Amino acid sequence: MGKITKFEDIETWQDARLLAKAIYKITEGWKDFSLKDQMRRAAVSIMANIAEGYARGGNKEFVQFMFISKASASELQSHLYLSLDLSYISQDNFNTAYEQLDKVQRKLSSFIKVLRNNPKDAITQ
Repeated sequence: MGKITKFEDIETWQDARLLAKAIYKITEGWKDFSLKDQMRRAAVSIMANIAEGYARGGNKEFVQFMFISKASASELQSHLYLSLDLSYISQDNFNTAYEQLDKVQRKLSSFIKVLRNNPKDAITQ
């Protein structure tokens, strides 16, 4: 992991940003506004909580926000299944989005471990 001087340096945030963009594209034109909104909110929440956790300036709070990001990722994962079940997305679109989401979730888990193993060494600043 390179030196982090701003939240935009965090690879997990960069991947979450790409995921959010993909979710916006996938849900474009949907008439089910409720599910569309929930999916978009969950996707945005992943990246937003990484940024907010970073801004807190300490690893303990950062870890807390990373867990919130993980929860939003799980929520989005569930919504993807429903979208597939309702035939709102194809199996191929599901697989692509799911792979991106899985990558973000794995990176979140790894980053949480790093932050927890360095409780006094604030990686965030």
